[in-house]
Amino acid sequence: MDEAVGPLSLATGITLRVARSGVLTTAVPTLVLVHGWSQDLRTWDRVVRDLRRAGVTSEIVRYDHRGHGGSESGGQHASTIGRAADDLAALLRDHVEGPVVLAGHSMGGMTLMALAERHPDLVRDRVRGAGFVATASDDMAELTLGLPGRRGAFVAHGERAVMPFLASLGNRAPVTRADPEGSGTHARSIALAPLVKALVFGRHPRRADVLSVAEQTFAADPVAVLAFRNSIGEHRRTSSLESLHGVPTVVLVGSNDRLCPVDHAHTIAAALPDAELVVLPGAGHMITFERSQEVAAHLQGLVEAASVTTPVVGKEASLVQ
Repeated sequence: MDEAVGPLSLATGITLRVARSGVLTTAVPTLVLVHGWSQDLRTWDRVVRDLRRAGVTSEIVRYDHRGHGGSESGGQHASTIGRAADDLAALLRDHVEGPVVLAGHSMGGMTLMALAERHPDLVRDRVRGAGFVATASDDMAELTLGLPGRRGAFVAHGERAVMPFLASLGNRAPVTRADPEGSGTHARSIALAPLVKALVFGRHPRRADVLSVAEQTFAADPVAVLAFRNSIGEHRRTSSLESLHGVPTVVLVGSNDRLCPVDHAHTIAAALPDAELVVLPGAGHMITFERSQEVAAHLQGLVEAASVTTPVVGKEASLVQ
């Protein structure tokens, strides 16, 4: 199924790269997919493919956060999870019709929580399902990779030292993101691949998937990436999940996730007593790649549960400029 991809200017004053495909109807909610930190809409490539193979023809919208992929960067001071939630709210209000099912991976899930915090009326009126994929609602100030004691403290200290340095590289040699899927970053992606594989994948990942994650990292603005990392450290939104009580919800996590370990998923599920918690054995943080079929199946279930039974003639979705 063809996908329309292009720039979309939002009421928040930012221009995002947005992709949409499928048939828009009033009978089936639009599925909106929100990617994670330092990645872009390619995070969802395998999931979208598997949804289409499973016969899902309804509208799917995905986009790059500000400062990621092919989207405009808001710079250091405008790259926060709260501003990302405002972008999502503007996208939904002005460019997506009818009810929606939202799914967020990693920082994308945090963005959904910030949306519930900052735009509760929008969530109440429009959101008919939510998927939290490898994400967290709190306790993300320090990255320990799940290591205990001194080893975890060493990792956290190293991250605090390395991230500002990486951001400074962006000031001296900014990444050109006009063609985020171009070949210019391929050599660097190969060099980064072993670290990516160790940090965010579980057992036996596909080489193409590891390279895709690395390429997405190089397509992001380093200054925005650092600012978003700081915002992730300040992310404390467990209480905002109250706005989703009664909304069909699934919480997905890999058992080997080092960035958002299983205990984070349990915290989210505990705040949403009716949520379905799914732990995928052996999978790491990038379960949208590693276990795309399972992720797609659960999102398909949310869409079907939120769909009305009366058939309505639809129209082919197109990018709204």
